[in-house]
Amino acid sequence: MSKTASFVLGSIFGAAAGVVAGMMLAPRPGAESRAMAADAMNDAWDSAVDTYERGARSVSDRLGDVRPGVDAKTDELRAKVDLARERMDQLRDSLSEAVSSTSAQVSDAVNTVTDRVSSMAGARQLRRRLVTGARMAGCQTVPRLLVWCARWDNVAFAVPARSAVGE
Repeated sequence: MSKTASFVLGSIFGAAAGVVAGMMLAPRPGAESRAMAADAMNDAWDSAVDTYERGARSVSDRLGDVRPGVDAKTDELRAKVDLARERMDQLRDSLSEAVSSTSAQVSDAVNTVTDRVSSMAGARQLRRRLVTGARMAGCQTVPRLLVWCARWDNVAFAVPARSAVGE
């Protein structure tokens, strides 16, 4: 016989011997022993249920104590979030207005610069024609007069006054 088979056979004989010895040496009859075991199990079960109920009540009471504080903090945070959202909406509107206003100002400035540049280009062409015509006629007064008028009207020419006469 193998070791495993002899171990299993020995375990079975040992368990049977234990049962027989337990019945022979038991101080009470089987029904009474079973009733005592059932009572012990019921007592343990009742104790576990009582412990669970006490724990559940304790947790519920503590949650009841904490809940108003949590609700107050939650309400406070919601109010702050709502206030922040309102402020963000105000800032968004303000920024949108500022961008629109600045965009209009930039557009006006671009138009003004464009108009000045185009008028300056036209003035330069007119000035060159007058200087050329004055040179052809041998007149020195017209170019000096043009330089003086340009300074008076705050129209900036790239050509300095001396070279305007010599052009």
